[in-house]
Amino acid sequence: MAEIVSIHATSHTPVMINFPDAIPAQDREEIFAAFRQVGEEILAARPDAVVVISDDHVHNFFMNNFPAFCIGAAASYPTPVEHWLKVSKQTLRGDSALGAHLLGEALNSGFDPSFSMDLTLDHGVLTPLHLAGMAADIAVVPLLVNCVQPPLPPMARALQWGEFLGKALQSYTGCERVSVLATGGISHDIATPRMGLLNEAFDRRFMALLGAQDDAALVAYATDHVNEAGNGAEEIRTWLVAHGAAQALQARFEPVYYKGVASWYTGIGLGRWTARAAT
Repeated sequence: MAEIVSIHATSHTPVMINFPDAIPAQDREEIFAAFRQVGEEILAARPDAVVVISDDHVHNFFMNNFPAFCIGAAASYPTPVEHWLKVSKQTLRGDSALGAHLLGEALNSGFDPSFSMDLTLDHGVLTPLHLAGMAADIAVVPLLVNCVQPPLPPMARALQWGEFLGKALQSYTGCERVSVLATGGISHDIATPRMGLLNEAFDRRFMALLGAQDDAALVAYATDHVNEAGNGAEEIRTWLVAHGAAQALQARFEPVYYKGVASWYTGIGLGRWTARAAT
């Protein structure tokens, strides 16, 4: 059976790569150091594969076919799909067997995901992997969550998906060690008059609730207040999936870093779930 050896979450924004000098050098170095720390922690856990929970920014999916959840089951993934992202084109290794396992377990557990063997991944997946310094070192299984086009999956459903994911990973016999990395959010607006306006109070409260061991309050807050944090904040669903997966380890969330960065248009947050010590 596979062991879940690490669970992390990070914000993602292409601005970090395209315009790194848009913010003070000290802030930039602190943020990049936090991403490197996350990468070092994941690599130190020696996963055979990493399930990367992100969203598709209307690149692979559009209004004619937009699944709530899609599992990648390919042997490789070209990235980035954006021609303007200032990072080299590359191909990430996949783990098609693990993707197929998650699909089968989902169907047997009452979930109805889409699946794809032909995804070109965008900045949502590549940016955190690149900044964490591990894009070339790991096999990935993308789990793409619709955080872009309403109707969106409810926050409670994202948490349920995570609970399923943790159990499904632990039942996998094709490898020994698996990590989970959620990417997205936190507060930000894209292509609206509010672009560049952040809601640090929302971000900090959301991260605090992730660590508060009160999932009902967490889901209620995310559901009732996400609209106050910008359309991009809908990506907190990915964090909720990771939070649900952490229940398989009885792990508790702890923040790694947070700063609202208006010039990067995003509340930049990073965190980890750490297994609770035995009592």
